[in-house]
Amino acid sequence: MTASNPAHGIRFAVPDDAPTAARLQVEFAVEFDSPTPSREVLTPRYRELIADESAFVLFAGAPPEPQGYAVVTLRPTVYCDGPLAVLDELYVAPGLRGGGIGTALLQHAITEVLRRGGGEMHINVDEDDVDARRFYEGHGFVNVEPGTDYRMLCYIQEL
Repeated sequence: MTASNPAHGIRFAVPDDAPTAARLQVEFAVEFDSPTPSREVLTPRYRELIADESAFVLFAGAPPEPQGYAVVTLRPTVYCDGPLAVLDELYVAPGLRGGGIGTALLQHAITEVLRRGGGEMHINVDEDDVDARRFYEGHGFVNVEPGTDYRMLCYIQEL
């Protein structure tokens, strides 16, 4: 991976950044017409998640209004040494895409997962989101298990 541009200003969120993370989550959902809780619901959830040692949030861009973020959660697994990471969200404001911010966020996320001893990262992408799929595939992610020729599927049930 290439080094990220210091101008991207990648930094770890702290609990007081929860309203900013909630704002970015809502902007992401509105852009892609996806359901999401309100900022009022998301803010305390982000405050708790950011404070949790099994997760982290990265921001890109100058405070107080970053224009991109990544959310990573980690959990124990039997499939590798160290935790399995899930890139829950990665978003860059539309006018700033293509300038390396997403790559910088992803690289920082991977570096932090490795620093924490992680052995694998998962990313769920909508099949019709060809831009996101191209982005992740360009960074070495695949939608098939190594050694197989069939796609992995993600099944969801809201509880």
